[in-house]
Amino acid sequence: MNRFHAPIVNHEHYSFDDWPETHTFPMDKFKRLAHALTTTSRKTHVSSNLPRPLVKDHAHFFRPLDFHDIPMEWLAEPTGPICGTFLHRFLHNKLSDEEKRYIGFRGETGRPELIQRTVLEVAGTVLACQLAFHYGIASNVAGGTHHAHATGGAGYTILNDLAIAANFCTNERLNQGTVRGVHRVLVVDCDVHQGDGTAKFGDLGEGRLSTLSIHCASNYPRLKSLSTYDVGLRDGCTDDEYMDVLKFSVTKAMDEVQPHLIIYDAGVDVFEGDKLGRLSLTEHGIRRRDRWVLDECVTKGIPVAAVVGGGYDKDVDELARRHAIVHEECAYVW
Repeated sequence: MNRFHAPIVNHEHYSFDDWPETHTFPMDKFKRLAHALTTTSRKTHVSSNLPRPLVKDHAHFFRPLDFHDIPMEWLAEPTGPICGTFLHRFLHNKLSDEEKRYIGFRGETGRPELIQRTVLEVAGTVLACQLAFHYGIASNVAGGTHHAHATGGAGYTILNDLAIAANFCTNERLNQGTVRGVHRVLVVDCDVHQGDGTAKFGDLGEGRLSTLSIHCASNYPRLKSLSTYDVGLRDGCTDDEYMDVLKFSVTKAMDEVQPHLIIYDAGVDVFEGDKLGRLSLTEHGIRRRDRWVLDECVTKGIPVAAVVGGGYDKDVDELARRHAIVHEECAYVW
């Protein structure tokens, strides 16, 4: 354990090679994010304030279980929240063409590399939550698959890591006592798109899961789900307006839910130049957002696990540096 940054979870197979160059989803961003975290400083990037890279080398990342070691009972019903039939069909490349189209990966959906990284991403968020419980704050280099629901995927997401991790942390028999006394999890979802899939899991029974989604009202999905708290923002919403809404909404949700753990989806598709965004936050605005949310959690003594969420940019290196902000802010409040 080091003192320079909070625990960060990464797996080298979050990204993989030979992804279609023209695909909207930037599969390489996770690899490039890990690279940014180990290389970006004042010496290498003009906008950085870091005296040295946040992460000294890749050995300083926490690493989730490998694919074949991940217990499927974490994921599938009756112990997990995902339909066992859907999970089996996905893992064995048995989804229909229509299901693959709805997910957005079409013919790539059945690739072994994609199947494995999908499950690894979930394991990474579970580990980030375990680390947050023990250290107060942690983050995952991937995660935020908030359009996926119990019986299917959507919007470039297949298995909902937020719901799976919330279920894991609130079930001490499932987590074998690695997380204790967590009965209520609040997902604070600041991705530009509504977390419709997470909302469809309801409260996981006995009020175990609550969801706050702060999103662009006109953006995907067209048909919204009912989160515990929904805040739809106007197109073009800017930094100061966003911060006012954020502070009111998160404070209200925290006060009413009284969560024992928060999972924070720090999507950067709220950025003014994002291909799929429609909001107008600056990078400074994203940093303000992340710092405020994380600081509120730490100040109130609520463990928080951050995931990267969505972000879309032709310049994937710039996108990766944008995603690095939440990890830098975890270090700041650490």
